[in-house]
Amino acid sequence: MELVEGREKEDIPDDCDADAVLSRLIDDPRLGLRALDALVAAKPAYVPSLSNYNRLIDALCKGSLRNDALRVLSDMDARGRSPDAASYTALIDGFCRVGELTKARELFDEMTTRDIAPNPLTYTMLIKGVLRKRDFEESKALMGKLWENMREEKKPSINNAAFANLISALCKGGIFSEVFRIMEETPQTGSVCESFAYGEMIDSLCKAGHHHGASRIVYLMRKRGLLPSFVSYNCIVHGLSKNGGCMRAYQLFEEGTQFGYSPNEPTYKALVEGLCKEPDINKAKKLAEFMLATPDKIESTRVYNIFLNALCVLGNPRELLNVLVSMLEKGCSPDVVTLNTVVHGFCKAGWVDEAVKVLTDMLSGKFCAPDVVMGGLLNAGRVEEAMALLNERMREGRCSPTVVTYNAVLKGLCELGKIDEAMEVFRAMCRERVPPDCMTYTGIIDGLFKAGRVEEAKRLWSETVQPSGVHDEFVYSAIMRGLCASCGFDEAREFLSGLVDCGVSPKIVSYNILVDCACEAGLKREAYWVVGEMRKNGLAPDAVTWRTLDKLRCVALDRNWGRRKERLIDLLFEWDRWEVGWR
Repeated sequence: MELVEGREKEDIPDDCDADAVLSRLIDDPRLGLRALDALVAAKPAYVPSLSNYNRLIDALCKGSLRNDALRVLSDMDARGRSPDAASYTALIDGFCRVGELTKARELFDEMTTRDIAPNPLTYTMLIKGVLRKRDFEESKALMGKLWENMREEKKPSINNAAFANLISALCKGGIFSEVFRIMEETPQTGSVCESFAYGEMIDSLCKAGHHHGASRIVYLMRKRGLLPSFVSYNCIVHGLSKNGGCMRAYQLFEEGTQFGYSPNEPTYKALVEGLCKEPDINKAKKLAEFMLATPDKIESTRVYNIFLNALCVLGNPRELLNVLVSMLEKGCSPDVVTLNTVVHGFCKAGWVDEAVKVLTDMLSGKFCAPDVVMGGLLNAGRVEEAMALLNERMREGRCSPTVVTYNAVLKGLCELGKIDEAMEVFRAMCRERVPPDCMTYTGIIDGLFKAGRVEEAKRLWSETVQPSGVHDEFVYSAIMRGLCASCGFDEAREFLSGLVDCGVSPKIVSYNILVDCACEAGLKREAYWVVGEMRKNGLAPDAVTWRTLDKLRCVALDRNWGRRKERLIDLLFEWDRWEVGWR
């Protein structure tokens, strides 16, 4: 904002308009400060509102402009606008955030000398700073004063904010014992609503990953005749399920059903997966049955699909079959996700024949392409059946293969080393006008390099893949690995440099492959050249890069040890000749 000298008086905003302008600009503290200086320069008698001053001080402190915030406080005094507790609270918080506790204490003492009574929020800001310094004695003393101050405070909103601030600071600092002490002694009684206090404790403990502690709060609440909110309860069950406490989560689930609790879909998924990993199938079945009895929460087919997916972890196809039969008996129609999940589980456990039977149902039901079965047959080495399924049975069932189906077949054939068959499938894919994707090209290029057909892989890249524009980091990585293994560092480096010259920005994976190739060959200078190129193209070396570079040091140490070992053997023989005993 620029205010030119000599401007007409009517062009200068009045105090109300100036406050409105300043209020809009405060969210950007630097801009807000410039606006304040410009308004004061244009209208020396202008005094911003206390609210604007406090907001500006808070924004400056949060923007790490604490000295500017102190200047604004001085400006308040100079213009006759007395600061209040909120002004000092924002400043104390700003200095505590960066560990300048001495300055924060000075400001707190200054409030007392100016007869500005600190409110509960002021105390909690100072307590946060003291806790960062791990001074537990002073923090306990300040907490004692906080409870007294909260009893005198007239505004419940300030007490609630102060309590939430304190509990959050304790949990972030890992001082859970103090949270549980507050839970047991309830020093905030009469100042903070009991249900709000417990809710804040649960929320902060869950955010800190201490879900078992949060469940302890729930136990105490129920003992005192209170019920947690379903949101808080669900957060605890979900957290326990994801972090190895699924048995405790299931116990809470059972207790929660007594007062109407029902898990949402993400929590049901996390809990049923945890129970299957234990494994405790009976509890997982009871949970699924409960969710089926409450169809308003999750659709029945979706409940079965989540359960079946969790069962795949067990590698027990009989359980999958039992659930599928139960699903059909209850009149719940399986969808393509259901059948693909079952087929995947069967193939994973080696039940390929049963997977093919399910496939027949998929084809007769006109579901989408069964790519999982293809992979299962090829993994079992049953190439002819997989090809018959692709070329005959799918068409008989009026089910057109998609790119996902072709990718599954190509991947399986390449892993079996049947490159000619894979290339024939690729050509058929092109004839059927099914556009290949990056995974298609990645699988073929990887298979060609592994089969030693290097020139064919290069030709595929230059004649087909590169002109198509369908290539990504997976394709580049496959080519880089193949070139490093078959042609060496120089050709792989030339390929990567060519990509960069064409405007492609390879990700760090490709560079790491090249660094690994140089390190394996003992090319120290070339390895560090790659790191330099990486930085030049805006990438920073990651942990994999540094671990790979460490191979160079290990190789040098091994060589030094080899020379030292030979010298040691010579010395041992020399000592033996001089009849020096050694072991």
